[in-house]
Amino acid sequence: MSVLPPVRKDRIIAQLPKFFNKGAALHTKDEFHPKVKTACQEQRTGTVGFKISKVIVVGDLAVGKTCLINRFCKDVFDKNYKATIGVDFEMERFEVLGVPFSLQLWDTAGQERFKCIASTYYRGAQAVVIVFDLNDVASLQHTRQWLEDAMKENDPTSVLLFLVGTKKDLSSPAQYSLIEQDAVKLASEINAEYWAVSSLSGENVREFFFRVASLTFEANVLAELEKSGSRRIGEVVSNHHPVPQSFIQVKQVRCCWN
Repeated sequence: MSVLPPVRKDRIIAQLPKFFNKGAALHTKDEFHPKVKTACQEQRTGTVGFKISKVIVVGDLAVGKTCLINRFCKDVFDKNYKATIGVDFEMERFEVLGVPFSLQLWDTAGQERFKCIASTYYRGAQAVVIVFDLNDVASLQHTRQWLEDAMKENDPTSVLLFLVGTKKDLSSPAQYSLIEQDAVKLASEINAEYWAVSSLSGENVREFFFRVASLTFEANVLAELEKSGSRRIGEVVSNHHPVPQSFIQVKQVRCCWN
């Protein structure tokens, strides 16, 4: 079995990253859930360290989905990027509270003609990132439809939602203030966490993805603890039940049409 390389030092998360806007945050606590912290300290996180959590990034054409992902994963910005055709993905490995954790970031096409292709990859997402352009009100209005499309393939009760405004560097303070009010209101209505970022300058990009990784990790650990608690109560499986091979042998397929 091949040994994975160590997690990059700049991907180690030791404490819960702060939210961006208190008015539209999934929660405003300062620390990870006590049960999660204890489970990590006692190495009782179940199969979380073997899992790859799926994050889908959706939104209109040219709102900056690919630039957002590339700024975080590759620390690059290419203003002459080519529009994503179909679906592509990047894998990012983290260490959260000492536990390895991976996010698979699915970059989906924004063009209408590729919606059928992209939607087939929505299923099984643990987080949905809905992206809009802070300088394009229409792209914010379209986020409800993107959310509806994504939720057709997922259980709304088990998916974390993030509403992300891009190209913050292009907004004047007055313009940004106006659209932020609408974005925060929308985020609250759909129970999403709102962020504003700039892929050009990198503003808030790292902080945002660390927040996504942390909250997804926390949700995974809590789900594992609930599952293991139910097993103990019902005595369904023994304490020595092996980790399923599906969690250990992860196959990656590059899904991109050029």
